[in-house]
Amino acid sequence: MTRFAGRRMPRRIGQLLVGLFLYGIGIAFIVRGAIGAAPWDVLTQGIARHVPLTFGMITILVSVVVLLLWIPLRQRPGAGTVLNALLVGPAADVGFLLIPETDSLWIRILFFVIGLLLLSAATGLYIGAAFGPGPRDGLMTGLHRRSGWPIWIVRTGLEVTVVAVGWALGGNVGIGTVAFALLVGPLCQFFMRMFRVQLDRAPTDGVSEAAATAQIHTPDGATP
Repeated sequence: MTRFAGRRMPRRIGQLLVGLFLYGIGIAFIVRGAIGAAPWDVLTQGIARHVPLTFGMITILVSVVVLLLWIPLRQRPGAGTVLNALLVGPAADVGFLLIPETDSLWIRILFFVIGLLLLSAATGLYIGAAFGPGPRDGLMTGLHRRSGWPIWIVRTGLEVTVVAVGWALGGNVGIGTVAFALLVGPLCQFFMRMFRVQLDRAPTDGVSEAAATAQIHTPDGATP
């Protein structure tokens, strides 16, 4: 590691940890909004209806399963990948303790908007730190590389699948799910450019240039 990159290490670590924590809080805001969760969180909600585990614990277990799928794809996780899998779920559980449920529609819409903006900024922070992709991002880019299919086809196929399974299990699909799918990409791209840490070398923490580009346009939806 060069001296230039070394000087940025404290910032990168700080961005990673703050980004992962805020990502979980953003998920909690969106779920409390109850107008439709992000695709992977629909799956988590559905599973939560059938097992005696918290949303955060299920998020961790799903992340572990996704990481196991990296093995045949020959994906290499970074430090950020592992921390993503371990920290976002507990952060979401903290958010559920702090953010109340409400029946007021305008407050629920406000919660969704806050959650979407917070999650997008958090995505820019943790991806910009360049410590490796989130578990679901890595699955997407790995399938893209191994299959040769375009990123958008792989992403759409994954998200349609998890939404369908989550909805069948009782997850919350609604207008928020559609709004998330349409808005999260442009918002994450904006925040990624804002928080990207400039390095004078190619990142080696399990994220390639192609994967990083894919993450800018197709971040984890929503749990990274």
